[in-house]
Amino acid sequence: MDVTQVIVEAQLAAAAATQRFLAQHGDADACGFASVKANVKGNTKIGRALLKEGFRKAYGGGLEWWNPSKSYTQAITAKEVGAEAAAKVLRERLGIDAYVWSRLD
Repeated sequence: MDVTQVIVEAQLAAAAATQRFLAQHGDADACGFASVKANVKGNTKIGRALLKEGFRKAYGGGLEWWNPSKSYTQAITAKEVGAEAAAKVLRERLGIDAYVWSRLD
């Protein structure tokens, strides 16, 4: 499996989900941040591949991919929707424990 291709697929899914949400609901929402966290150690084969693709070590363990949709909106719900779309692709294609982490600004 090509991790780079899976990350591209996840980013595209995140961007599309975020744009659909914004088109339907606008960005009048609380300001915040969202990322994908993966329960993967950085010294494993998959961990090294994810780090190479832009993941970083997460506070509390695992790896984190900040704002996978690359959206400039500040609407936390839109970013969460995008992060969930990316996490779903990672779970399905890589078989890893990936989930959304978010916080208000």
